[in-house]
Amino acid sequence: MIFSSVTFLFYFLPCFLALYYLLPWKNAVLLVGSLVFYAWGEPRFVPLLMLSALLNYGFGYAISRAQAPRTRQLYMWLGIGINLAALLYYKYAGFFAQSWNSVAANWGGNVAIPEIVLPLGISFVTFQGISYLIDIYRRDIPAQSSLLRFAMYKAMFPQLIAGPIVRYSQIADEISQRVISNERIWRGVQQFVLGLAQKVLIANSVALAADRIFAIEPDQLSTLTAWIGMACYSVQILYDFAGYSNMAIGLAHMLGFTYPPNFNRPYAAQSITQFWRRWHISLSSWFRDYLYIPLGGNRAAPWRTYFNLALVFVLCGLWHGAAWTFVLWGVWHGALLVIERVGLGKLLERLPGVVVHAYTLLAVMFGWVLFRADTVGQAAGYMRTLLGMSNGSQQWQMLAGPSTMWALAIGLLLAVLPDGFLQKTLHRPAFAPVKAASRRILMPTAFAMCLLSLAADTYNPFIYFRF
Repeated sequence: MIFSSVTFLFYFLPCFLALYYLLPWKNAVLLVGSLVFYAWGEPRFVPLLMLSALLNYGFGYAISRAQAPRTRQLYMWLGIGINLAALLYYKYAGFFAQSWNSVAANWGGNVAIPEIVLPLGISFVTFQGISYLIDIYRRDIPAQSSLLRFAMYKAMFPQLIAGPIVRYSQIADEISQRVISNERIWRGVQQFVLGLAQKVLIANSVALAADRIFAIEPDQLSTLTAWIGMACYSVQILYDFAGYSNMAIGLAHMLGFTYPPNFNRPYAAQSITQFWRRWHISLSSWFRDYLYIPLGGNRAAPWRTYFNLALVFVLCGLWHGAAWTFVLWGVWHGALLVIERVGLGKLLERLPGVVVHAYTLLAVMFGWVLFRADTVGQAAGYMRTLLGMSNGSQQWQMLAGPSTMWALAIGLLLAVLPDGFLQKTLHRPAFAPVKAASRRILMPTAFAMCLLSLAADTYNPFIYFRF
C-alpha cells in the first residue's frame, strides 16, 4: 500500500484517523495501524520488524544500564552488528554471491545465489536502529523505557517504508506527549496534498516515458530522445521521492509529530556540495553524523578528508541498491565532492550563477543515468548516446505524449527556479489576489486532479520501494 493509492486514501487513512482521534490510546492505535499498513504489502516480514524493535529496545536498555565503558561499547557494537547483519543478508547476500561468481568463474569457485525477498523499508529501519543505539551510547538521549512506545516509533507508518529517516532523538518528546490541534492537522493536510500532487501529477506523468526510453537499447535512441529520457527520470525521481517525503511529513503533523525536512529544492543548488545539503537530507545528515564525522570528517589531513568523503559516498551508493551501478553513482558523487574541495569549489564561486547552476544540474542528471540503468554497460551506452556518439533513430514522439512534456516542462521549471523566486513574486501587491485565491482554490483543485488521475488507474510506480 502506498500513500498515492485509492486503498490508502479512501479506506485505510480515514478509518485509521477516526480511531486515532477518537480513542485515548494513541500510541497503541498508531502501532496497530502501522502493523496493518506494513502487513498489507509484506505480512511475512511483520515478525522481523517487531524483532528489530525488540532487539534495539533491549540493546538500548543494556547500553543505558551498563556502567563500565567497555561494556557499554560492547553492547553498542553488538547491536549495530545485528542491525547490519540483517541488512547485509536480506539486501546484499545475492549481490555478493553474484559478484564473487563473476570473479571466480574461471576457476570453478561458484557459490549458489540465494533467492531472498527484500523486506520493505529495511534500509530505513536499520539506520533508525543504529542511530538510536549510538545516541544512547553517546548519552545524547535516554533509553526508551516502554517497549510499546519504542515499537510504535520503529513501526510508525508515515516513515516506515521510505523515510525520511526519523531519528528517535528528533521525536522523543512527542512519543511521550504530543499536542494535536486543528491548526496542525490543517497544516499536515496541506503538506500531504502538496506531496500527493508532486507524486501523481508530475512524477507519475513523466514516469512512463522514462521507463519506455530506458527500456530501449541505448544505441537505438536518438541523442534528443536520450536527453528527454534523462530529463524525465530526473524529474520523476525528484517529485516521486520529495512528494512521498512531503506526504509523510504531512501525515506526521496530522498525528502530532514533527518530522525533519527531507528536500530543499536540490535542483536549484549551485554545486554538488550544496546539492547534498538539499537532497535526501535525512540520509546525508545521517552519514555525516554517524560515519563521516567519526572517521575524522574534515578535521584530519586533506587526503584523509578526501578518503572519508569518497568512502561515505561509495557506501551511500551501496545503501541505495545492491548493484554496481549504485556503487558507481556513489563514486561519481564522491569524486565530484572531492574535486570541489580540491579547488573547483573556489572556481565555481567566481563563475556566473547560470554557468554554475548548469554544471550542477548536468552533473546530477548524468549521475541519474547510473542510478537508473540496469547494468553498467547500459549506463555507458546511454551516456555515449547523450554525447552524440550513437546513430540511433528512435524518436521521442513515440514514447512521450503531450501530457508528459507539459509535466516535464512544469516540473523542471519549478525545480530550477532560483531560491525564493516564487515567494518574492507572490509577495508583490499585484499578486495578492492570486495568493489569496490559491489558498482557497489551488489545493482542492490539485487534490481533485490527483483523485481523477488515480481513479483512471494511471501509471503509479514508486522508485524508493526498491530500497
